[in-house]
Amino acid sequence: MRRRKLGNEGLEVSAIGYGCMGLNHAFGTPLEKSQAIAVIRAAHERGVTLFDTAEVYGPFTNEEIVGEALAPIRNEVVIATKFGFRFDPATGKQTDGLDSRPQHIRDVVDASLKRLRTEVIDLLYQHRVDPAVPIEDVAGTVKELIAEGKVRHFGLSEAGVQTIRRAHAVQPVTALQSEYSLWWREPEAEILPALEELGIGFVPFSPLGRGFLTGAIDGNTSFAANDFRNGLPRFAPEARKANLALVERLRDIAAQRGATPAQIALAWLLGRKPWIVPIPGTTKLARLEENLGAAQLDLSAAEIARIDEALAAIEVQGDRYGEAMQKYINR
Repeated sequence: MRRRKLGNEGLEVSAIGYGCMGLNHAFGTPLEKSQAIAVIRAAHERGVTLFDTAEVYGPFTNEEIVGEALAPIRNEVVIATKFGFRFDPATGKQTDGLDSRPQHIRDVVDASLKRLRTEVIDLLYQHRVDPAVPIEDVAGTVKELIAEGKVRHFGLSEAGVQTIRRAHAVQPVTALQSEYSLWWREPEAEILPALEELGIGFVPFSPLGRGFLTGAIDGNTSFAANDFRNGLPRFAPEARKANLALVERLRDIAAQRGATPAQIALAWLLGRKPWIVPIPGTTKLARLEENLGAAQLDLSAAEIARIDEALAAIEVQGDRYGEAMQKYINR
């Protein structure tokens, strides 16, 4: 597996990481713990070194799975996790709202360290920007945690340019994690130029459009009752049917290269900038190997331009989030 550098603080990771959320959170029936651990270890055996989790996934159980899976190879991997959501202290369940108060950040880090079975978190993200807490206070707290040896690198997720600049002035931001793919290209307008200027890496989540860009989902696909895609406007049946035009175009492009739509979608991301590291997730070994194969698929600038041109005329239908989740996108 090829490697890439995220930011200017010396963090080097595999060109493609692994998003662990879907192992037991948000996408229907969770895997048995032993199966989830096996998938994580299979990813590492195939060269993946960046593993992404968060306290809110589960909640908490995803970190436990990641910690157990990676404990035997801890010195060979980079673990990224996140803070920022509010939980009921009595039940431990997520409640409505954000919480990035300094003491809460410290409490989350101490709990995450235990669940992850490690002495240090390699990359700690603020999961969503908390409008009630100045970003300078957040960055300052993480700076202290870095000085204490509990954290190595600071990251932000779904933050806007001004927030990134303010945080970066207090504690260098190593990476921004936000959604970016062939069917969500908003970061290109302002985010990517700012990251390049500041020397910050970019970690796209949902690089395969939550599975849609693989070609495995169509207008007739049904999701499990607890699959969060049921609540996303972009996955409403009519939107899916309309958006199949993009997948069909992507499938044609993939056939010309002897690749799959997923591989083209990931290779397109890798070709945008050398400091972009997507983190696709999957529960299936075959899909894992397919995704990682994209790291060997080099697209020329001309090919990327042709893909952009081919897809430019297709307008993706449906918002990426519903109202309940959209309120957490505070830039």
